[in-house]
Amino acid sequence: MLKRPPPHDLFPDKIHRYRSVLLVVSIPILLVVFVLFVMPSRSQDYEISNRKMSQSLRGSRNYAVIFDAGSSGSRVHVFCFDHNMDLVHIGRDLELFVQIKPGLSAYAKDPQAAAGSLVSLLDKAESVVPRELRSRTPVRVGATAGLRALGGDASDRILQAVRDLLKDRSTLKSDPNGVRVLDGSQEGSYQWVTINYLLGNLGKEYSGTVGVVDLGGGSVQMAYAISEKEGTNVPRVTDGEDTYVKKMHLKGANYYLYVHSYLHYGLLAARAEMLKVSEDTFNPCILDGFDGFYKYGGREYQASASPSGSSLEGCRRVALKALKVNESTCTHMKCTIGGIWNGGGGDGQKNLFVASFFFDRAAEAGFVDSNVPVAKVSPVDFEEAAKRACETKLKDAKSTYPNVEESNLPYLCMDLVYQYTLLVDGFALDRWQQITLVKKVQYHDALVEAAWPLGSAIEAISSLA
Repeated sequence: MLKRPPPHDLFPDKIHRYRSVLLVVSIPILLVVFVLFVMPSRSQDYEISNRKMSQSLRGSRNYAVIFDAGSSGSRVHVFCFDHNMDLVHIGRDLELFVQIKPGLSAYAKDPQAAAGSLVSLLDKAESVVPRELRSRTPVRVGATAGLRALGGDASDRILQAVRDLLKDRSTLKSDPNGVRVLDGSQEGSYQWVTINYLLGNLGKEYSGTVGVVDLGGGSVQMAYAISEKEGTNVPRVTDGEDTYVKKMHLKGANYYLYVHSYLHYGLLAARAEMLKVSEDTFNPCILDGFDGFYKYGGREYQASASPSGSSLEGCRRVALKALKVNESTCTHMKCTIGGIWNGGGGDGQKNLFVASFFFDRAAEAGFVDSNVPVAKVSPVDFEEAAKRACETKLKDAKSTYPNVEESNLPYLCMDLVYQYTLLVDGFALDRWQQITLVKKVQYHDALVEAAWPLGSAIEAISSLA
């Protein structure tokens, strides 16, 4: 009898029989399908996350563009801050800094030319600010002693031309009130904020901060923090004068900042004051061999060397007379130039940082290295450098002082004598007191200009809505 073949397995039975094999085969297939399905979505999420992070980083950064319109030239500074108000890099540096000469005051009779002189600086500044941030990036123009000395309608017309330039040409956030002549207390306080910010001193006790002397072309400022007791017991000022003390709240600390600006006592303006002393006669501060005129503030002053040449002693007498050191009545316990209260001194002044033309002339005279941005010196170093300069004839000056611009050579004795006299007789510093000459300050891994625009930028960013 023939044996019947086994009946065919039903499909469910086959699945059941080979279930272990199917499981082994299907798991890798399912995994591949899952990965192919999920990966585009995850990649898209990653892209969106990256985009949001990039936007967040940009949103946490703020730029500020500050023009320093000084008497000797115009400069633009661009700064970028993170959400903690720490400076961050713009390219390889922590700021963009570009300068041109001459300053706005050189265009006293042509306001449009004055404004036009800033165009190249404006274009350069805008080029480093991301396009999407320009409309919220504040731009300020702070004119200093050059326009202060010019005064009147000429100054106003130049400022209005600059406002029009920013409105018509710039995509930055401009405010008509942001284009102005800075009063001396603003310039001095901004400089103090700048240096103490870069040194990491803001937020400390006032005794942990440093004082600042900033010698510009048209004015010189002194600023330092004083105690609360001194800050609330301040001599009265004449109507129209800057108050002696500004109260500031910075990084959780209150400061009483003594600040005063001396118009006509910047280095370039002081030359005019010292030439006025000799009027139309020979001046003992001019290097032997020079006979000409000095132009400042739209006027000319005769600048003729004495037949016997320049001399330290003779020039010192001229400087003292120009500073009116012995001619003014001091109605306070301690005074500086012209009977001005000196703030009382104290811990906030004991560590003094001296900037701008002080550093420049010291480097040109050769007693500090121009490649090193900070140097410790004493006022007596200026006196010794002045003695050497005053003994130099004009014909030998270029080879002796190769780093001094030719137009400044006849006045090198005058400049150094004036700087020494300003420190020792004007501000009553001991001639051996150690001071810090500063051009730039080390901040993290970069060097930053020790100039007032950073202080203005800090204020501008802090006031953003």
